Amino acid sequence: MTLHADDDPAAPSPVADRWAHAAALDAALAPIDWSVLPDGAERDEVAVPSGRLARVSMGPADGPRVVLVPGMTGSKEDFTLMLPLLAAAGLRVESFDMAGQYESAGAGPEHLHPPQDRYTLALFVDDLLAVLDTGATPAHVLGYSFAGTVAAAAAVQAPEKFASLTLLSAPPLAGRALRGFKKLGGLSPFVPPRLLGRLFIAALRRNVHGAPHDRAVFVTARFERTRPTSVGDIFALMQQTPDLAAPLRATGIPVLVATGAGDVFRAEDHRAFAERLGAALLVLPTGHSPCETTPHQLTEAMRDLMRV
Repeated sequence: MTLHADDDPAAPSPVADRWAHAAALDAALAPIDWSVLPDGAERDEVAVPSGRLARVSMGPADGPRVVLVPGMTGSKEDFTLMLPLLAAAGLRVESFDMAGQYESAGAGPEHLHPPQDRYTLALFVDDLLAVLDTGATPAHVLGYSFAGTVAAAAAVQAPEKFASLTLLSAPPLAGRALRGFKKLGGLSPFVPPRLLGRLFIAALRRNVHGAPHDRAVFVTARFERTRPTSVGDIFALMQQTPDLAAPLRATGIPVLVATGAGDVFRAEDHRAFAERLGAALLVLPTGHSPCETTPHQLTEAMRDLMRV
Protein backbone atom coordinates (compact mmCIF):
# COMPACT_ATOMS: atom_id res chain seq x y z
CA MET A 1 0.00 0.00 0.00
CA THR A 2 1.38 3.40 -0.98
CA LEU A 3 0.31 6.11 1.41
CA HIS A 4 2.36 9.02 0.15
CA ALA A 5 4.95 9.59 -2.49
CA ASP A 6 7.66 10.52 0.00
CA ASP A 7 6.65 8.70 3.19
CA ASP A 8 7.39 5.20 4.45
CA PRO A 9 4.47 4.37 6.78
CA ALA A 10 6.40 1.43 8.26
CA ALA A 11 9.27 3.60 9.47
CA PRO A 12 9.23 4.41 13.22
CA SER A 13 8.53 8.15 13.27
CA PRO A 14 5.87 10.65 14.36
CA VAL A 15 4.64 10.74 10.76
CA ALA A 16 4.23 6.97 10.67
CA ASP A 17 2.43 7.08 14.01
CA ARG A 18 0.01 9.67 12.65
CA TRP A 19 -0.71 7.54 9.60
CA ALA A 20 -1.19 4.39 11.67
CA HIS A 21 -3.60 6.20 13.97
CA ALA A 22 -5.54 7.59 11.01
CA ALA A 23 -5.73 4.14 9.40
CA ALA A 24 -7.03 2.64 12.66
CA LEU A 25 -9.73 5.30 12.90
CA ASP A 26 -10.76 4.65 9.30
CA ALA A 27 -10.96 0.92 9.95
CA ALA A 28 -13.30 1.56 12.89
CA LEU A 29 -15.81 3.73 10.99
CA ALA A 30 -19.42 2.84 11.74
CA PRO A 31 -22.56 3.34 9.62
CA ILE A 32 -24.06 6.85 9.75
CA ASP A 33 -27.06 8.72 8.41
CA TRP A 34 -25.45 10.50 5.46
CA SER A 35 -28.37 12.90 5.14
CA VAL A 36 -27.51 14.47 8.52
CA LEU A 37 -24.72 17.04 8.54
CA PRO A 38 -22.23 17.12 11.44
CA ASP A 39 -22.98 19.08 14.60
CA GLY A 40 -21.83 22.65 14.18
CA ALA A 41 -22.30 22.72 10.42
CA GLU A 42 -23.67 25.99 9.05
CA ARG A 43 -25.90 26.06 5.99
CA ASP A 44 -26.25 28.85 3.46
CA GLU A 45 -26.66 29.45 -0.26
CA VAL A 46 -24.19 31.05 -2.66
CA ALA A 47 -25.21 33.17 -5.64
CA VAL A 48 -23.19 32.09 -8.70
CA PRO A 49 -23.62 32.59 -12.45
CA SER A 50 -25.74 29.43 -12.85
CA GLY A 51 -28.09 30.22 -9.94
CA ARG A 52 -27.84 29.45 -6.24
CA LEU A 53 -25.74 26.66 -4.72
CA ALA A 54 -26.38 24.97 -1.37
CA ARG A 55 -23.33 25.19 0.90
CA VAL A 56 -22.22 23.95 4.30
CA SER A 57 -19.36 25.39 6.39
CA MET A 58 -17.57 24.47 9.63
CA GLY A 59 -14.65 25.67 11.70
CA PRO A 60 -13.33 29.00 12.94
CA ALA A 61 -14.26 31.91 10.70
CA ASP A 62 -10.68 33.19 10.73
CA GLY A 63 -9.07 29.81 10.04
CA PRO A 64 -7.27 28.96 6.79
CA ARG A 65 -9.96 28.29 4.20
CA VAL A 66 -10.56 24.87 2.63
CA VAL A 67 -13.13 24.32 -0.13
CA LEU A 68 -14.21 20.75 -0.94
CA VAL A 69 -15.98 20.30 -4.30
CA PRO A 70 -18.02 17.11 -4.88
CA GLY A 71 -18.29 15.56 -8.30
CA MET A 72 -20.92 14.18 -10.66
CA THR A 73 -23.97 12.77 -8.80
CA GLY A 74 -22.29 13.91 -5.59
CA SER A 75 -23.04 16.49 -2.91
CA LYS A 76 -21.50 18.27 0.07
CA GLU A 77 -22.53 15.31 2.25
CA ASP A 78 -19.78 13.26 0.60
CA PHE A 79 -17.44 15.13 2.97
CA THR A 80 -19.52 14.63 6.12
CA LEU A 81 -16.72 12.67 7.81
CA MET A 82 -13.98 15.10 6.75
CA LEU A 83 -15.67 18.37 7.69
CA PRO A 84 -15.26 17.97 11.48
CA LEU A 85 -11.70 16.66 11.10
CA LEU A 86 -10.59 19.73 9.17
CA ALA A 87 -12.56 22.07 11.43
CA ALA A 88 -10.93 20.53 14.51
CA ALA A 89 -7.54 21.33 12.97
CA GLY A 90 -8.47 25.04 13.02
CA LEU A 91 -9.48 25.27 9.37
CA ARG A 92 -12.54 26.99 7.93
CA VAL A 93 -13.89 24.25 5.68
CA GLU A 94 -16.82 24.42 3.29
CA SER A 95 -18.46 22.35 0.58
CA PHE A 96 -21.28 22.95 -1.85
CA ASP A 97 -23.48 21.03 -4.25
CA MET A 98 -22.49 21.75 -7.85
CA ALA A 99 -25.10 23.08 -10.27
CA GLY A 100 -27.72 20.48 -11.14
CA GLN A 101 -26.77 18.25 -8.22
CA TYR A 102 -28.93 17.49 -5.14
CA GLU A 103 -29.84 20.71 -3.26
CA SER A 104 -28.38 22.83 -6.07
CA ALA A 105 -30.57 21.16 -8.70
CA GLY A 106 -32.19 24.51 -9.50
CA ALA A 107 -28.91 25.95 -10.76
CA GLY A 108 -28.30 25.45 -14.44
CA PRO A 109 -27.39 26.85 -17.84
CA GLU A 110 -30.77 28.51 -18.32
CA HIS A 111 -29.76 31.09 -15.69
CA LEU A 112 -26.64 32.21 -17.56
CA HIS A 113 -26.50 35.42 -19.57
CA PRO A 114 -27.29 34.65 -22.31
CA PRO A 115 -29.12 31.42 -21.39
CA GLN A 116 -27.60 28.15 -22.59
CA ASP A 117 -28.89 24.62 -23.12
CA ARG A 118 -26.05 22.54 -21.66
CA TYR A 119 -23.92 22.31 -18.56
CA THR A 120 -20.40 23.22 -19.67
CA LEU A 121 -16.97 23.17 -18.10
CA ALA A 122 -16.99 26.98 -18.17
CA LEU A 123 -20.25 26.98 -16.17
CA PHE A 124 -18.76 24.82 -13.41
CA VAL A 125 -15.46 26.75 -13.40
CA ASP A 126 -17.20 30.13 -13.19
CA ASP A 127 -19.39 28.84 -10.36
CA LEU A 128 -16.36 27.62 -8.41
CA LEU A 129 -14.54 30.92 -8.87
CA ALA A 130 -17.67 32.75 -7.67
CA VAL A 131 -17.75 30.55 -4.56
CA LEU A 132 -14.08 31.31 -3.89
CA ASP A 133 -14.84 35.02 -4.18
CA THR A 134 -17.25 34.80 -1.22
CA GLY A 135 -14.40 34.32 1.25
CA ALA A 136 -10.70 34.59 1.88
CA THR A 137 -8.31 33.57 -0.86
CA PRO A 138 -6.01 31.94 -1.68
CA ALA A 139 -7.87 28.87 -0.44
CA HIS A 140 -6.98 25.21 -0.27
CA VAL A 141 -9.25 23.39 -2.76
CA LEU A 142 -10.14 19.74 -3.23
CA GLY A 143 -11.89 18.63 -6.43
CA TYR A 144 -13.46 15.17 -6.26
CA SER A 145 -13.91 13.06 -9.41
CA PHE A 146 -15.14 15.28 -12.29
CA ALA A 147 -14.79 18.28 -9.98
CA GLY A 148 -11.05 17.64 -10.06
CA THR A 149 -11.10 18.71 -13.70
CA VAL A 150 -13.21 21.73 -12.75
CA ALA A 151 -10.86 22.73 -9.93
CA ALA A 152 -7.76 22.25 -12.10
CA ALA A 153 -9.24 24.41 -14.86
CA ALA A 154 -10.17 27.08 -12.31
CA ALA A 155 -6.65 26.99 -10.85
CA VAL A 156 -5.12 27.51 -14.29
CA GLN A 157 -7.51 30.40 -14.94
CA ALA A 158 -7.09 32.09 -11.54
CA PRO A 159 -4.04 30.64 -9.74
CA GLU A 160 -3.98 33.51 -7.25
CA LYS A 161 -7.13 32.09 -5.65
CA PHE A 162 -5.52 28.70 -4.85
CA ALA A 163 -3.14 27.94 -1.98
CA SER A 164 -3.09 24.22 -2.81
CA LEU A 165 -5.06 21.74 -4.90
CA THR A 166 -6.03 18.15 -4.10
CA LEU A 167 -7.30 16.10 -7.04
CA LEU A 168 -9.32 13.26 -5.51
CA SER A 169 -10.06 10.36 -7.87
CA ALA A 170 -10.07 12.92 -10.69
CA PRO A 171 -9.92 11.85 -14.34
CA PRO A 172 -6.20 11.32 -14.98
CA LEU A 173 -6.53 11.15 -18.76
CA ALA A 174 -7.03 13.97 -21.26
CA GLY A 175 -9.46 13.83 -24.18
CA ARG A 176 -11.83 10.86 -23.97
CA ALA A 177 -11.19 10.27 -20.28
CA LEU A 178 -13.93 7.65 -20.04
CA ARG A 179 -11.74 5.30 -22.06
CA GLY A 180 -9.81 4.77 -18.83
CA PHE A 181 -12.83 3.49 -16.89
CA LYS A 182 -12.12 -0.09 -15.90
CA LYS A 183 -15.69 -1.26 -16.61
CA LEU A 184 -17.34 1.45 -18.70
CA GLY A 185 -14.48 2.43 -20.97
CA GLY A 186 -15.24 0.12 -23.86
CA LEU A 187 -18.89 1.14 -23.99
CA SER A 188 -18.48 4.91 -23.68
CA PRO A 189 -17.77 5.79 -27.35
CA PHE A 190 -20.99 4.14 -28.52
CA VAL A 191 -23.60 5.52 -26.10
CA PRO A 192 -24.89 9.13 -26.24
CA PRO A 193 -23.77 10.99 -23.08
CA ARG A 194 -27.25 11.81 -21.79
CA LEU A 195 -28.31 8.18 -22.23
CA LEU A 196 -25.10 7.13 -20.51
CA GLY A 197 -26.00 9.47 -17.65
CA ARG A 198 -29.41 7.82 -17.23
CA LEU A 199 -27.85 4.36 -17.32
CA PHE A 200 -25.27 5.44 -14.74
CA ILE A 201 -27.98 6.76 -12.41
CA ALA A 202 -29.97 3.55 -12.82
CA ALA A 203 -26.89 1.50 -11.94
CA LEU A 204 -26.21 3.56 -8.81
CA ARG A 205 -29.85 3.26 -7.76
CA ARG A 206 -29.38 -0.51 -7.90
CA ASN A 207 -26.14 -0.20 -5.95
CA VAL A 208 -24.20 -2.22 -8.50
CA HIS A 209 -20.98 -0.81 -6.99
CA GLY A 210 -21.76 -2.48 -3.65
CA ALA A 211 -21.82 0.56 -1.37
CA PRO A 212 -22.62 -0.06 2.30
CA HIS A 213 -26.35 0.06 3.05
CA ASP A 214 -26.21 3.38 4.91
CA ARG A 215 -24.47 5.03 1.99
CA ALA A 216 -26.66 3.42 -0.68
CA VAL A 217 -29.83 4.68 1.04
CA PHE A 218 -28.62 8.28 0.86
CA VAL A 219 -27.31 8.01 -2.71
CA THR A 220 -30.67 6.65 -3.89
CA ALA A 221 -32.63 9.38 -2.11
CA ARG A 222 -30.31 12.07 -3.46
CA PHE A 223 -31.19 11.18 -7.05
CA GLU A 224 -34.74 12.41 -6.47
CA ARG A 225 -33.29 15.94 -6.52
CA THR A 226 -30.48 15.62 -9.09
CA ARG A 227 -31.04 16.63 -12.72
CA PRO A 228 -30.30 13.70 -15.04
CA THR A 229 -29.40 16.19 -17.77
CA SER A 230 -26.56 17.54 -15.64
CA VAL A 231 -25.17 14.03 -15.25
CA GLY A 232 -25.40 13.36 -18.98
CA ASP A 233 -23.73 16.66 -19.82
CA ILE A 234 -20.89 15.89 -17.41
CA PHE A 235 -20.35 12.55 -19.14
CA ALA A 236 -20.05 14.50 -22.40
CA LEU A 237 -17.52 16.84 -20.77
CA MET A 238 -15.48 13.88 -19.58
CA GLN A 239 -15.11 12.91 -23.22
CA GLN A 240 -13.48 16.30 -23.81
CA THR A 241 -11.22 16.51 -20.76
CA PRO A 242 -8.66 19.26 -21.32
CA ASP A 243 -4.97 18.48 -20.91
CA LEU A 244 -4.20 20.74 -17.96
CA ALA A 245 -1.05 19.06 -16.62
CA ALA A 246 1.52 21.47 -18.08
CA PRO A 247 -0.34 24.74 -17.39
CA LEU A 248 -1.31 23.59 -13.88
CA ARG A 249 2.27 22.60 -13.10
CA ALA A 250 3.42 26.00 -14.38
CA THR A 251 1.28 27.78 -11.75
CA GLY A 252 3.48 26.42 -8.96
CA ILE A 253 0.41 25.54 -6.87
CA PRO A 254 1.18 22.56 -4.58
CA VAL A 255 -0.84 19.59 -5.89
CA LEU A 256 -1.79 16.23 -4.38
CA VAL A 257 -3.21 13.45 -6.56
CA ALA A 258 -5.21 11.15 -4.28
CA THR A 259 -7.15 8.02 -5.13
CA GLY A 260 -8.04 4.54 -4.03
CA ALA A 261 -6.33 1.41 -5.29
CA GLY A 262 -9.76 0.24 -6.47
CA ASP A 263 -10.73 3.47 -8.23
CA VAL A 264 -12.68 3.44 -11.49
CA PHE A 265 -9.46 4.61 -13.19
CA ARG A 266 -6.30 2.53 -13.07
CA ALA A 267 -3.71 3.38 -10.43
CA GLU A 268 -1.00 3.56 -13.08
CA ASP A 269 -2.95 6.31 -14.86
CA HIS A 270 -3.15 8.33 -11.64
CA ARG A 271 0.56 7.75 -11.07
CA ALA A 272 1.45 8.99 -14.54
CA PHE A 273 -0.85 11.99 -14.06
CA ALA A 274 0.89 12.88 -10.78
CA GLU A 275 4.28 12.64 -12.47
CA ARG A 276 3.19 15.00 -15.25
CA LEU A 277 1.93 17.45 -12.65
CA GLY A 278 4.99 17.17 -10.44
CA ALA A 279 2.48 16.31 -7.71
CA ALA A 280 2.55 14.16 -4.61
CA LEU A 281 0.66 10.88 -4.96
CA LEU A 282 -1.59 9.21 -2.39
CA VAL A 283 -3.01 5.75 -3.06
CA LEU A 284 -5.27 4.43 -0.32
CA PRO A 285 -6.67 0.91 0.24
CA THR A 286 -10.18 1.78 -0.91
CA GLY A 287 -12.20 2.59 -4.04
CA HIS A 288 -13.36 5.77 -5.76
CA SER A 289 -14.45 7.55 -2.56
CA PRO A 290 -11.62 7.96 -0.01
CA CYS A 291 -13.46 10.97 1.44
CA GLU A 292 -16.14 8.53 2.63
CA THR A 293 -14.12 5.39 3.42
CA THR A 294 -10.67 6.65 4.50
CA PRO A 295 -11.39 10.24 5.61
CA HIS A 296 -8.79 10.34 8.39
CA GLN A 297 -5.94 9.30 6.10
CA LEU A 298 -7.05 11.68 3.35
CA THR A 299 -7.27 14.51 5.88
CA GLU A 300 -3.75 13.79 7.09
CA ALA A 301 -2.44 13.90 3.53
CA MET A 302 -4.22 17.21 2.88
CA ARG A 303 -2.82 18.69 6.08
CA ASP A 304 0.67 17.66 4.94
CA LEU A 305 0.03 19.40 1.62
CA MET A 306 -1.40 22.49 3.31
CA ARG A 307 1.30 22.46 6.01
CA VAL A 308 -1.25 22.96 8.78
